[in-house]
Amino acid sequence: MAAASFLKIDPAIERWNRMMCTSTSDSRRRTTLISLTGFVFVPGAIYYLASQTHLKYKWTGKRKGETLTEK
Repeated sequence: MAAASFLKIDPAIERWNRMMCTSTSDSRRRTTLISLTGFVFVPGAIYYLASQTHLKYKWTGKRKGETLTEK
């Protein structure tokens, strides 16, 4: 990095800059996996379970000892 001779380069700022530049590229895969899990796989699993059990059980008007499954 070319700097004017009257500027003093701070090593801490340079390390911080290097860390920020490399950490975003390294964590992109992990961030993508977390996002897919939270926004695609979990709602998809909930939707699948809900669609499989929709109208399978009928809770209205059941008494103690009667089955909940629809016949």
